[in-house]
Amino acid sequence: MENKLIVEIKSVERLEKAHHKTVLTYLKLSGIKLAILVNFNVNLIKEGIHRKIQGDLA
Repeated sequence: MENKLIVEIKSVERLEKAHHKTVLTYLKLSGIKLAILVNFNVNLIKEGIHRKIQGDLA
């Protein structure tokens, strides 16, 4: 998955808009199209996983 996916790991009470915007900035600057933002400080891990896409994946 090298140069295909960015994974941003957090353990915070609540993901803020700044966390999401930071990941989008990483995507734009790197030219990578897909990122996953994961917050481990949640009851159910599926609630803490957010997919971010820059442009089309095709």
